[in-house]
Amino acid sequence: MNSALLTVAIIVLVILIAVIAVQRVKYKNLLFQTEQSKKDLQEREAIMQKEAMIKAKEALHNEREQLNADERERRREFAAIESKLSKREDQLEDKIQELTDKELELDKIKDKLIEKEDYLDEIVTKQTIELERIAGMSAEDAKRMLLEQLKSDLAQEQMQLIRENEAKIREDALEKSKEILSTTMQRCMMEQVVESTVSVVSLPNDEMKGRIIGREGRNIRTLETLTGVDLIIDDTPEAVVLSAFDPVRREIAKIALEKLIQDGRIHPVRIEETVEKSREEVEKKIMKEGENAALEMGIMGLNKELIKNLGRLYYRTSYGQNVLKHSLEVGHIAGMLAAELGANVYVAKRAGLLHDIGKAVDQTQEGTHIQLGVELASRYGEKPDVIHAIEAHHDDVTANTVEAVLVKLADAISAGRPGARRDTLEIYIKRLQKIEEIVNGYEGIKQSFAVQAGREVRVIVQSEMFDDLASQKLARDIAKKIEDELDYPGQIKVTVVREFRTTEIAK
Repeated sequence: MNSALLTVAIIVLVILIAVIAVQRVKYKNLLFQTEQSKKDLQEREAIMQKEAMIKAKEALHNEREQLNADERERRREFAAIESKLSKREDQLEDKIQELTDKELELDKIKDKLIEKEDYLDEIVTKQTIELERIAGMSAEDAKRMLLEQLKSDLAQEQMQLIRENEAKIREDALEKSKEILSTTMQRCMMEQVVESTVSVVSLPNDEMKGRIIGREGRNIRTLETLTGVDLIIDDTPEAVVLSAFDPVRREIAKIALEKLIQDGRIHPVRIEETVEKSREEVEKKIMKEGENAALEMGIMGLNKELIKNLGRLYYRTSYGQNVLKHSLEVGHIAGMLAAELGANVYVAKRAGLLHDIGKAVDQTQEGTHIQLGVELASRYGEKPDVIHAIEAHHDDVTANTVEAVLVKLADAISAGRPGARRDTLEIYIKRLQKIEEIVNGYEGIKQSFAVQAGREVRVIVQSEMFDDLASQKLARDIAKKIEDELDYPGQIKVTVVREFRTTEIAK
């Protein structure tokens, strides 16, 4: 048993020794191969370095050759340029010499010209002295006379040109404006309603006056207190006059009184009920008129308060012209003018409809109708261009949009339509006096007359102070001053009359 184990152990030991020997041989071979590879690698690196050095030297040599070639080329170019510059220098020297010669020649010519100029000055002086002796005036006097003559001639030519240009411009502008305005006004024919500050209510008989007054005047006092209207009961047969500055109150009182007369029951309680019902009817009428106006103009999105104030204009008049009808007419005209000129039609119509909205409240609030209109439009959300047109339609501010100018123009057209408005006698007389005052302020006016209800002014001038051109200038100056200082509907024609009379007596 022990011998078998020993044998196995020896065999194993021998095997191990053999394996170790084999591994040692392999290791030595590996070391040898590694050393051999290292040597081969070093040899290859040395060869590559030599090849690289050779290539670098070749590249350096080629670069040197190229540089030398470039340098030789540049030297040839520089030599050519130097040759050209040398030639140009020679040419410039020749030209400088020529210019020097010419300058000397010009100096000689200049000296001769100076001599001739002195000679001519002497001759001119002698001739001037001789001409002054012959003419009997000095050169300064002759020059002054010539300048005055030239100034006169230029003034005449200037006036002639102005007259011709004015005639041409007026002809063209008149033709175009007539075309636009006639087209616009033909498309807009609005009814003009004339009212006053009083209303008359017809009575079935004179006995009704006593019933309206009531016992100790209680009925009439109640009616006047509730409506704010004065009832005038005088000797006028079968009529009662209602007087109030506020047209809405007057309308409420008129409707209430007509209902009371029709009903026959007139006492304070009944009066109070009737006035309340009449007020509701008028309020409904106001809203209806405002809505109808906005609908007729095609204006949407108006605030209810603006519609209400617009409806109040139905009962408001200005110079006898119904303000709501006037506003509708202005809106239509402004819209059509905007369409003709390519402006914003909607803004023009909206601003034209609302331009006098301030007149709905100017009897109950402080301020002009323009200020109140701007305040209302701003408060109820109107756009800036509409507000500006409202503010500028009477030149309170300068109109800086086309639509604002068109609203202003449409307002003047509507107000200036024949029969549209009714001036008071006092305003009419003041306007005539102001026209004559403006005309008589010019020098050389003999007489002036405002005729045709202030539509024309005739000016008679002193004939010795004006010629044809001066008369035309005077007419234009007067017209311009009237435009600047007066407000008036329509146009005022200025006619200057210059009459020359010669009288001799045969003896």
